[in-house]
Amino acid sequence: MITTTVNAGAARSWLFVPATRPDRFPKAASSGTDFIIIDLGDAVAPEDKADARANATKWLSDEGHGHTTAVRINDVTSDNYQHDVEALAGLPGLQAVILPMASDVAVLEDLHRRLGPDVALIPQVETAAGIFRATELASAPGVVRLAFGHLDFAVDIDAAPAPEAMAYARSTLVLASRVAGIAGPIDSVTTDLDNDEAARMDASQARAVGFTGKLCIHPRQVAGVNEAMSPSAADIEWAQQILAASTGGAVRVNGQMVDAPVVARAERIIARAQ
Repeated sequence: MITTTVNAGAARSWLFVPATRPDRFPKAASSGTDFIIIDLGDAVAPEDKADARANATKWLSDEGHGHTTAVRINDVTSDNYQHDVEALAGLPGLQAVILPMASDVAVLEDLHRRLGPDVALIPQVETAAGIFRATELASAPGVVRLAFGHLDFAVDIDAAPAPEAMAYARSTLVLASRVAGIAGPIDSVTTDLDNDEAARMDASQARAVGFTGKLCIHPRQVAGVNEAMSPSAADIEWAQQILAASTGGAVRVNGQMVDAPVVARAERIIARAQ
């Protein structure tokens, strides 16, 4: 049995694996990632969709010996969308569903009704319309996180997928998540597969603006993402010092003023570390 040990609201790393490669499911699950995502969408050619669905269904059914994971389905405009939802509904191992090109709250409401309250929904925001409605999407029933898809978003707004062009969209998702009272969003993929440090650096930058997870496309990216999305030893030591010195009012610690917001940040660092 291969199960996730972190809930969808707290997972740092999310590793994609094509649903056409069931031989890779166990390898992905043992990579150290907090969640694997069986991908029925972009990673699967149109002629392979039915076989991909069958592979995912087998893995998540009782026949799959108790495996649990997330699945990215096809977007609502696809002919495969309804087939995906029908195949996944009621499967015991289905913990989360990622909906690509999310922009319509009504679609999420329907998914929540059909999949049930125990399945976490993660809208992947990849269009201008999705960014515009981010707070509505984050507040929809069953939604526990938002995810970003910067490559498709860049195409949609006719921009380069550079960090500075994506900054507004990323900040919007962070703010929408906070307003809706859900966990910080999951950042998009890093396409550089030759540089093992690239995903870690991207994850570190995403964490700095409020993201709390990242999508991965190769097992080598997982360790760096987990590290970047977790408090460092120095962060934890600083937080412990702040909390130990806190008296409820403003105090001086290592030459710096410490008041309520600083204490609150220290408390969050300790909570994330746990």
